[in-house]
Amino acid sequence: MALLGPSILPKDPHTQIFLAGATLVVLIGIIFAATLHSSKKEDDENLSAFASFLRFFYASFLKPHTGDSGNGQQDALESFYKAQAGVYDATRKRLLRGREDMLGLVGAQLVQKAAKERTHDTKRIWVDIGGGTGWNIEAMSEFVDVEEFFSSVYLVDFSPSLCEVARKRFTRLGWKNVKVVCQDARTFRLEDHEGGPSAEKTLGFARSPTSSYFSDDSPSVGGADLITMSYSLSMIPDFYSVIDSLTSLLAPGGIIGAVDFYVQSAVDLSFRNYTGGAINRHVNWFGRLFWRAWFDVDRVGLEAGRRDYLEYRFGTVLSTDSRNYLLGSIPYYIWVGCQKKPESAENTPNYPHEIVHRLDAAATESPYLSPVNHQKELARNVDKSTPPELRSKAFDAAIINLSANLPLPSFFYQNHHWRIYYDDQLKKHTQFKNEYIYAFTWEDTRVDQRLLKLTSDDVVLAITSAGDNILSYALESPARIHAVDLNPNQNHLLELKVAAFSSLPYSDVWKIFGEGKHPNFRHLLITRLSPHMSSRAFQYWLNNTSTFMSKRSKGLYETGGSRHAIRVIRVLATTLGFSSQIKALLAAKTLNEQREIWVNQIRPIIMSRMFSYCVVSSEKFLWAALGVPHNQLAMLEADHVAAVTHSSPFPQEHSGKELDSSRGAAVWEYMVQTLDPVIESSLIGEDNPYYLVCMQGKYSERCHPDYLKPKSHQKLSRGNAFDGLRIHTDEINEVVTRLAPGTLTIAVVMDSMDWFDPGSEEAGKQILKLNRALKMNGRVMLRSAALTPWYISRFEDLGFTAKKVGLRENGACIDRVNMYASCWILTKTASINPNIPKNERDCSIDLEKLDLAI
Repeated sequence: MALLGPSILPKDPHTQIFLAGATLVVLIGIIFAATLHSSKKEDDENLSAFASFLRFFYASFLKPHTGDSGNGQQDALESFYKAQAGVYDATRKRLLRGREDMLGLVGAQLVQKAAKERTHDTKRIWVDIGGGTGWNIEAMSEFVDVEEFFSSVYLVDFSPSLCEVARKRFTRLGWKNVKVVCQDARTFRLEDHEGGPSAEKTLGFARSPTSSYFSDDSPSVGGADLITMSYSLSMIPDFYSVIDSLTSLLAPGGIIGAVDFYVQSAVDLSFRNYTGGAINRHVNWFGRLFWRAWFDVDRVGLEAGRRDYLEYRFGTVLSTDSRNYLLGSIPYYIWVGCQKKPESAENTPNYPHEIVHRLDAAATESPYLSPVNHQKELARNVDKSTPPELRSKAFDAAIINLSANLPLPSFFYQNHHWRIYYDDQLKKHTQFKNEYIYAFTWEDTRVDQRLLKLTSDDVVLAITSAGDNILSYALESPARIHAVDLNPNQNHLLELKVAAFSSLPYSDVWKIFGEGKHPNFRHLLITRLSPHMSSRAFQYWLNNTSTFMSKRSKGLYETGGSRHAIRVIRVLATTLGFSSQIKALLAAKTLNEQREIWVNQIRPIIMSRMFSYCVVSSEKFLWAALGVPHNQLAMLEADHVAAVTHSSPFPQEHSGKELDSSRGAAVWEYMVQTLDPVIESSLIGEDNPYYLVCMQGKYSERCHPDYLKPKSHQKLSRGNAFDGLRIHTDEINEVVTRLAPGTLTIAVVMDSMDWFDPGSEEAGKQILKLNRALKMNGRVMLRSAALTPWYISRFEDLGFTAKKVGLRENGACIDRVNMYASCWILTKTASINPNIPKNERDCSIDLEKLDLAI
């Protein structure tokens, strides 16, 4: 318009409004004429892409709506869909995102359940509510054979025009097991369509929506194995009654899936623990106002109550939120649910308390005592004798939900109970900002195996880190492994690894965790991995598929906080021109060849004092890149000061100024003592996967962790390989406090004790709790940045005998990583119980000084 000159445009605002209105009328006329002309020339289902778009635009935004009287909702639907029924599928491909993902997720759940069924002639029923043209049912064939997998498929929709399109579709496909039902979803009942003498017994009848969801005397629920709603819930005015009817339509072990638009405030979720997580769920004020007003034009309701009521009436299995950025960042969600009363409870007389107690016992190592098999008086005595702290946080959350008639937290509805419930909104979890620090574990599992010698009787507690060590312990098949990490994302990584071994062949496991990239990761996540993951872990990895798939991504092992150190080395190698020397180092076949390359070509650069003083010794770099906290840094500084001045090696006996002044030299000396012995004794490219993955960003077929061996996959892919795994998202203190006394045999705390303030009484509290949880002769294994950590004497004072099993001195390595200065085994030789009188204790320690609060 600017090319015409400002004088050509009318300045009168009334004239401008008139011209704008006239332009709009002309535009409507052109579109109407074009759509009318195209409908006469060719069949609606064979329109060109442009004609289909015009038809959609006219019907959605320009055509006046009718149906406010007479037959009400059906007339309203026909008013909206009749003019565009033939072009519906052609125009919704990009508008209605997430439909394939929802179908893939529910299909994966059904396939997982089918694999457990002993019979192959199972009768499966699928009801697609608001199924429209039948696109969902045809699209499901990508994930399962619809004709073979389902005995009956019912498409229920209230629009005659869309139903007619669906009938033509299934006639064309020749599918005889699909029935199109043009009916109000509120009145649809399977018993009206599924005949046979056992129909009444199998399908049951609708129970009252006001009856308790957990009452044992309620009638049996319906028989649909799968119910789906694809962008239909937002189109149903009376959504409460429809959702209520679905609770009696869904079978006890059935799955329900929904995908739809949504707008929701974070405040709406602040007191809920059953929604499966709240990642990306918040829509800001303007977005909520805009999208609700925009969709209201087409009678699509985006009020939060629709999704809320769905989640309230069912248990959440998986949930995720996303945006359709192609069309203005429209928010949509995918949700997979099940009956509030899990399938496993159907034959449980005292549900839900039975299942809650069972899971609670597994998480706390307490004996499981079924109330059904004990007299009431005995049960009361058991409950009375059980200390209050011997309840898992999952138990506490479940009791709160049950008392309010809410669904249990989503963790209770998973196919596996590996992950223990945690509150993901607590600051101690959100502080990590959806990022893990370690993409691989730094502890040498070969040394762990030699020192620990795990047996099938062992109950192990270990810090998760990246989960590599947990998988290594699982290869030894101990009775139980409690994996503990405060960072939820580290546990998400472990869940991904466990799910991969549970569902994928070795070739896919190798690509994901050996090479760190997989071009088909997203599809595998949805169709294979999702049934084996908690909702929060699934959401996390669905939001981070680019880690494995993006061309710009360097892969898994250049993610997390530790990626900074790897990138610094890569930048230096590129800038200073020793990339080829690193490749030569990794290709070295002998230690002599490796030493020569290191000493002459690489070490002078990365081991220079300037690099150490200016970059590596920065406290921010040490924390962000290597995960070294301030207190651990103080310990290695104290060792350096002690070596120079022959003073105490304990940091609490030196001033902060004295320690800080030695930092540059201390860090440089620590680097020398770490790396030089590794090069001297370990061939990186052949037998040191820890440094190999740092230098090349992936493992090789000849050099990788033990859990990535083909034989390891054979063992870890067995159905019961992870039955004993429990993943706790919490502090070690919180988990150990809730374990039954004398049940642990081994606790692997890595270097976590280094994180305590030097001389802190908090360390004593944790040591005492470990003593309480461990059996007699149980062991604690730890590594430390100090040659002799200050807290070893505290262990000895609190019932442990200390043994140094690894020390970095005289050029020796404590393991292939050699990142720590010492390794220790602390064996419990005395029990210390703070609950018995002081004069009766078997140890003369003044425990009151520790100010214990167990």
